[in-house]
Amino acid sequence: MNRTDLKNLTMEELTAVVTGLGEKKFRAEQLFNWMHKKQARSVAEMTDLSEAFRKKLAEEFDYTVLEKVVELVSEIDGTRKYLFRLQDGNVIESVRMEYHHGLSVCISSQVGCRMGCSFCASTIGGLVRNLSAAEMLEQIYSIERLGGEKISNVVVMGSGEPLDNFDNLIRFIGLLCSEKGRNLSHRSITVSTCGLADRLKELADLDLGINPAVSLHAPNDEMRKQLMPVAKRYSIKELMEAVDYYFEKTGRRMTFEYSLIRGQNDTDACARELITLLKGRNCLVNLIPVNPVKERGYERPEGPNVQTFQKKLEKAGINVTIRREMGSDINAACGQLRRHYEEEAKG
Repeated sequence: MNRTDLKNLTMEELTAVVTGLGEKKFRAEQLFNWMHKKQARSVAEMTDLSEAFRKKLAEEFDYTVLEKVVELVSEIDGTRKYLFRLQDGNVIESVRMEYHHGLSVCISSQVGCRMGCSFCASTIGGLVRNLSAAEMLEQIYSIERLGGEKISNVVVMGSGEPLDNFDNLIRFIGLLCSEKGRNLSHRSITVSTCGLADRLKELADLDLGINPAVSLHAPNDEMRKQLMPVAKRYSIKELMEAVDYYFEKTGRRMTFEYSLIRGQNDTDACARELITLLKGRNCLVNLIPVNPVKERGYERPEGPNVQTFQKKLEKAGINVTIRREMGSDINAACGQLRRHYEEEAKG
């Protein structure tokens, strides 16, 4: 029988639990504070709760904490990549990155992924399971505890498809942004999707104030289907309808992630098609020279080709950035560390 995880509970749910155990309501606020502000690693640390109450909580409820298995530090830019072990033995990746505007973490939303994008190591081996809201939160809390510093931005763009774990994602955002908890601004959160159009519309209806991103990676359906199986379910037309709906509902500019793969989607023809597709939309294109994955055989374009592609889009009036490569010396791309760890474990 699955037990309730305290760290998954909203303040209202926690209040119901606390009063159900015969305690006064204010104990729920103390408990919430210990979990999300003080980031206690166990109920035993919550010293202003009675010993009897702490014992009851420990006996009847789960309390998610992560175990650090690996920590890699880039000698190039200080990026830190973590491999954390979950309480069921599975491992997940998280990345801490230093920018001029503060510290960012990129967290995973699933163990593995079932989306099958051909350029991504996360999806090799498929989906194991969804992460709970607590397991997503704890990636941030663990990194803050380990570094003794506060994170200013969160990107849900690690292993997994966030919108394929929709309910846990929404609960995670609510807990992370709770005024009584970590109280991170919604505008400091970016959620990326490979293009689940119907879920993107659901996210738009909630109007959370977060930053949306769509992994596009190709300017037409035929090419996109080769790179991303999700394109067989949602056409680019359907995806763009969802993108337009998101902007109409929220006023938030969409970022399109575009991984450049040498000789495939980095051609002049692709640039022209992409311009036709995006012209007139309030958006940003983030160009990403693809991270080589040995199982896939994709190669990144040479530097000048990336700049050429960028200039063509900019000339057409489209906002473009080239993603700053972080942690290239420590395999900081999604799924690479977990895959390497599991291969070594198998011997």
